[in-house]
Amino acid sequence: MTATHGSEPSVGVSELSYTPEVAHATAPIYERLRTVIPEIEWSVHAPLIAAINELKQQRNAIILAHNYQTPEIFHGVADLSGDSLALARQAVETDAEVIVLCGVHFMAETAKLLNPEKTVLIPDLEAGCSLAASIRAEDVRLLRQRYPSVPVVTYVNTSAAVKAESDICCTSANAVEVVESLGSERVIFLPDEFLGLHIAGLTEVEVIIWKGHCEVHERFTAEELSAYRRQFPDIEILAHPECPPDVLAEADFVGSTSAMIRHVGQERPKRVVMVTECSMSDNVAVEFPEIDFIRPCNLCPHMKRITLPKILATLENLEHRVEVSAQVAGPARRALERMLAVGQGASR
Repeated sequence: MTATHGSEPSVGVSELSYTPEVAHATAPIYERLRTVIPEIEWSVHAPLIAAINELKQQRNAIILAHNYQTPEIFHGVADLSGDSLALARQAVETDAEVIVLCGVHFMAETAKLLNPEKTVLIPDLEAGCSLAASIRAEDVRLLRQRYPSVPVVTYVNTSAAVKAESDICCTSANAVEVVESLGSERVIFLPDEFLGLHIAGLTEVEVIIWKGHCEVHERFTAEELSAYRRQFPDIEILAHPECPPDVLAEADFVGSTSAMIRHVGQERPKRVVMVTECSMSDNVAVEFPEIDFIRPCNLCPHMKRITLPKILATLENLEHRVEVSAQVAGPARRALERMLAVGQGASR
């Protein structure tokens, strides 16, 4: 697929410098990011941010960024941001000809499935996901043979090929709603074991679980959270449901990344720890500078493959394009559309 765009860009990373013009153009952005990005680093980020924001206009492009992107991306160049469900919905609504997905590969596939006529780009093709890698389309077919007539609910953290073998998709925010919408006594849920166990505890539906794990969330421990409580007795602990059960039991609140953000905004705790990928805390802290964020730092190596220089190169060269074969795209798109039809509320 070929994108149409305006005049050819001529900006290269090697040509960029922190000029007074760049400083002026990016000053409002840095004013928001001052508490999470040291001033000495801004002279590196600012020329890239200015070039990317200018190039977006030339390309009629829009940048979607997941909550786990670093602050200079999330607040500096993203037009739309959020969790997996929010990005899926926003991708459908954009009028831009080019979508740059700052996240991991399954998210870019999702954007392409929902926008087949648009050019969808990802800055690094190696930005993968341990959950997506934990299950294949043939695994789903074998599960269907083992459990005939049992519907398959697939977490969005999966490849398009796996989605194509599924009945419906879900995110961590709408998983219970999706499971119960099927009206079945049993469902197969894949691939995250811990999210599946969490769902099973919130519904009367029997949940058959696959044992995939997120390499970020599975590393958290209940002992780690207990240590935070001993050090900070007034702390409020928010955990993502991809964490192990003992971690969720220790938390004060369990929810998707969007649910965590809403909770912080509504409750305004004095001190909080978000038990999820560590850039999330930086991004939320920008919005709530009065709250003390204790930052556990489990980085997602795949999310961190997305950088400002790679985003600029993506826009300059219109690469790397994400494509999904027609054979896979049709059924995968149906599974996503069924998810989006279940409810218009929350999101990952």
